[in-house]
Amino acid sequence: MVHALERLVVRHTLRLPAPGGPAGRGETAARQLDVALLSVGFKLSGELLRWLSGLAEEAVAEVGARTLATVRELVGDHVGHNAYFIDFPLNVPSSEQFWAECIAKALADDGAREPVLAQLGAGVVDLLTLPAYGRYQHSHQDLLAAQPELVAAAGDRLTVLHLGGPLAEEVTALYLALAGSSTPLGEAGLADLGVLAGECVAGPQPEAVPVRESRAVVNLARLGHGAPLLADTVTDVLRLACALSEGDVTLVTPTRFRALPRRTRRALLAALDAVIAAAPARLADVNAHREAFKRLGERLHPHEYPHWPHAAEVFAVARGEQVARSFDSLLEELLEGGELDRAVDQLAAAPGRLLRAVDRLLRRCESEEQYGTVLAAVERAAPRAAGRVLLAVREHLQNRWFASRSAERVFVNQRGRAWVSRDDRPPLPSVVRERLTAVLDAELRSRLPSVERMLVDPAILDVALPLSGRATTGGFGVLPRGSYLPVEGELLRFFVYWKQSSRDTDFDLSGLMLDDKYRTVSWLSYTDLQRAEGEHSGDITEAPDGASEFINLRLGAVTGDYIVPQVNIYSGEGFEEVEESFFGFMLRESEQLGRPFEARTVRMKSELRGPGRVALPLVFARVGDDWYAKWLHFYLKGYPSGNRVENNRVSVAQLVQGVVERQYLTVRYLTGMAGAQEWDGVTLPEGPVTFVGLARPEGLHPDSVVITPENLRDLVPA
Repeated sequence: MVHALERLVVRHTLRLPAPGGPAGRGETAARQLDVALLSVGFKLSGELLRWLSGLAEEAVAEVGARTLATVRELVGDHVGHNAYFIDFPLNVPSSEQFWAECIAKALADDGAREPVLAQLGAGVVDLLTLPAYGRYQHSHQDLLAAQPELVAAAGDRLTVLHLGGPLAEEVTALYLALAGSSTPLGEAGLADLGVLAGECVAGPQPEAVPVRESRAVVNLARLGHGAPLLADTVTDVLRLACALSEGDVTLVTPTRFRALPRRTRRALLAALDAVIAAAPARLADVNAHREAFKRLGERLHPHEYPHWPHAAEVFAVARGEQVARSFDSLLEELLEGGELDRAVDQLAAAPGRLLRAVDRLLRRCESEEQYGTVLAAVERAAPRAAGRVLLAVREHLQNRWFASRSAERVFVNQRGRAWVSRDDRPPLPSVVRERLTAVLDAELRSRLPSVERMLVDPAILDVALPLSGRATTGGFGVLPRGSYLPVEGELLRFFVYWKQSSRDTDFDLSGLMLDDKYRTVSWLSYTDLQRAEGEHSGDITEAPDGASEFINLRLGAVTGDYIVPQVNIYSGEGFEEVEESFFGFMLRESEQLGRPFEARTVRMKSELRGPGRVALPLVFARVGDDWYAKWLHFYLKGYPSGNRVENNRVSVAQLVQGVVERQYLTVRYLTGMAGAQEWDGVTLPEGPVTFVGLARPEGLHPDSVVITPENLRDLVPA
């Protein structure tokens, strides 16, 4: 468990908890570790190198082996990445030539000849029936032997590992940061929080756990330890019940509740009873998850506990035996009846709901007086709303001018499923929009911490604020949806890796090229293996031991303005069913050569764990002569099987346009309001500062507050 916690800290913070062990002369072992880390794009900070050098060689070797394994997995180097074509990206044939070669090999095979002849006679050949198609024809070791070594270059990625404090302190600090985050965590973050909560349940706790999903995970640990539950709504208890059954605490997908021990049933029913006793109006919350509460009631047996009558009311509402008007139904009734003033009064009790509904309220205003009523309510509600809600509304407002020229809206649900709809909303009056914007700016400015000095690395200014952790995925170098980051290098190579669980699974990596009007220019996929701008590594149709596909692009030869990587599931298991799957991209210069996968050239590696059958991790956009990556984190529903880039070009182009043209709130917005100074990349002050950047620079004062993509949520005001 200790080693697992150490790995978790390294993954989240890029800090190695100060290793213990006997003192000694570990200089040689520490330098050897530093060299080994360089091979995968990491290095030890000077402080960490000195710490390790003071330990015995055996202790350094042990911690070094663990650390190397952790960072290799972080960038996807823990698996062997093979390519169908052993010389990739060299000697990749055209699709037609490759298919002809596969047919010729089948005709030369006594066991395959007759079926192929029959197919040829019918005029159609199924590629999947050809022995040479879709299966590696060489081992991973054969590929490594055939490929040249990577030539080191100044532009190779170099990620520094810093020295942390004692493991217990690092674990506690990480737990408090994740549990107390005002931004929802993604799936991977919630899983890690669960591990930390179990470890830290008896130690210091955050002042509050504001995000409901995080509260469910923390409550799971507290329940097992006999500590009081954090619950002020019936939904908090429902989420905890989902966690107990290893279900979805976000409540997006139904959970099959397990039989629960009597002690656990009593704890859940007592919590429900206490919530309703304190606030009877909370019964209305049951309506939003009526079916889930009915199924939970079948497991809790509330009739066996008559001394908790309020808990029984929860399930009576779920079964329709008792009426509790929901907040939403009352609001809809008022709005449909034209009672805008009463609707605003209703929303005043829920400042977050009021702010989220402000656009709808403003569109129903018919007079200057009604506009004034809504705006005054927003001014009163803003100080009581969560910071990320204020930021989300502020971002929404700065995009409402699009209604006059754009006919499309992009919607993304909590799990990354995306779709496009026509935007028929009338534009908001500019005077109203400007007044609202000023209110939100003033409130957000008042919440920013007063710091004597804040330094910001210009490289992070165009990274989007993480208003929801569900807008990202686990991995390395992953940024929130809408973030821009420069792409520097002659060659862009993106890749997918997957390993099936129980049945043959075929993921297909494709690259769609669009022009400046988002029209299709060309694509690279298993149906079109090579073009002037690049090559596809070849189609793999099953992955019992894991499989990889690559697309190699010469950016100077790309004729389009947008490159859209996508992962299509052609057949088999989904992204959430496979044992493992991830996407990433590398950058290198043409003279560097190297193997298809080189860890130290990896700039981003993102887990693929979402709904749908088509994944769109990001888009590469040309701006003038330069290229940038913009993060999408989208999943399309797709077809049950047979998904191909040719079939989804229109929907993909619409989504890309919606994200590229949307103005996201970025780090630039908050650091600008805080009066941050841009860092020159060289000079560091002697005293402590608040530093915001893509990575922690060496030489910062130890008392400095450091905000990087790993903890960017800390920049969002509470």
